[in-house]
Amino acid sequence: MSASTPAPAHLPDLQPVMLGADIGVYALARAFHEQYGVRSIVVSGAALGPVADSRIVDNRLVADGHDPRQLVDAVLEVAREQAGKRLVLLANSDWLVRVVVQHRAELEPHYVVPFLGEELMDRLSDKATFAEIATELGLAVPRTIVQDFALADDPAWAPVPVDVGYPLIAKAASSADYQEVEFAGKKKVFEISSPDELEALWASLRRAGYRGRFVVQELVPGDDTQMRSITAYVDSRGSITLLASAHVLLEEHTPSGLGNPAAMVVTREQGMLDQAAAFLRGVGYVGFANFDVKVDPRDGSFRFFEVNPRIGRNNYYVTAAGANVARFLVEDRVLDRAVEPVVVDTEVLYSILPHRLLLRYVLDPALAGKVRGLIKAGRVAHPLRYRRDAGLKRRWYVLAAGLNQVRKFRRYYPEPTSTGF
Repeated sequence: MSASTPAPAHLPDLQPVMLGADIGVYALARAFHEQYGVRSIVVSGAALGPVADSRIVDNRLVADGHDPRQLVDAVLEVAREQAGKRLVLLANSDWLVRVVVQHRAELEPHYVVPFLGEELMDRLSDKATFAEIATELGLAVPRTIVQDFALADDPAWAPVPVDVGYPLIAKAASSADYQEVEFAGKKKVFEISSPDELEALWASLRRAGYRGRFVVQELVPGDDTQMRSITAYVDSRGSITLLASAHVLLEEHTPSGLGNPAAMVVTREQGMLDQAAAFLRGVGYVGFANFDVKVDPRDGSFRFFEVNPRIGRNNYYVTAAGANVARFLVEDRVLDRAVEPVVVDTEVLYSILPHRLLLRYVLDPALAGKVRGLIKAGRVAHPLRYRRDAGLKRRWYVLAAGLNQVRKFRRYYPEPTSTGF
């Protein structure tokens, strides 16, 4: 069925608590405020722009936002302050989800902790094991080679040979393992053009003390517009109650943000959703999931890159299309009620970019026409532009963030390209 917006519920004793301070956390807080009229408590090391000066967020700061113990202690303190309320604990980055899951025994007496068990989460969060499991379940994935640095302290250690054609993609198998590693030229995703570049990356990782795994994958051709995003929710009964997909128009191109969608059109691609649903059922998934997928222009197949054991940074595209993400969680885990499954098919333009900047990079005429049509129809969503949270400082921040996007694209991606068409 299509997504629909239910009448706002009244749950005054509901208290969402979130770890982190990025745009994805704000989007979740907005979803809870839109659906239930509640303010969220956000625990982080700093009240960053997306959550600063907000009327819908109560920021609780810790001295070191990278210290799991400080974060857990702060969350437990919130539970003591909010005794008697129905507390839901969320996080929206891989390493913070890991912190919550690893401290589940301490947190679950006070909170709904709507995440996978640690063993399954570790298997699915690792891009190497995800590729293995996905292949077993019939999903297409890019060809993958694993480089394990566990024994890299041994002077005799040597990287395994890589026989994938260049250019190729290299990235950490587990982003949580990669979080605290620092070295010159660090990126979220590396596009490697030669064996010498790959050897230099292996040397940098080894010197930096990285002892996790990296994956090398074939580069699936095609530009940003070949990418897709899937968001799903599987309830505690094992039913997939939410499926939504979006066609990426443009991704961020900064070293730390590479691969994060900056603009998408919510578009129902049922064949891709069916494959994602089969995967979720096959592994016994519960909770929110976010898949990164690319359409291979060589044969039209969907290549699944990874599944994130959380809702995803750009989750507001789902809420904007009429399926408020907070409702699926609260109905299931707080109210213990089954909901009728929703497959979203309402077209909406989700974008954190100024429209002129976005259209400069959308070179495909049909896609550009669709974008202009959605803008003209007012079917546009920006997670930070919320009329019920539009104080002067917030408005200035959103304006400044848009200008900053212009600067970032001028620096890191000055000329639009259209490969793969």
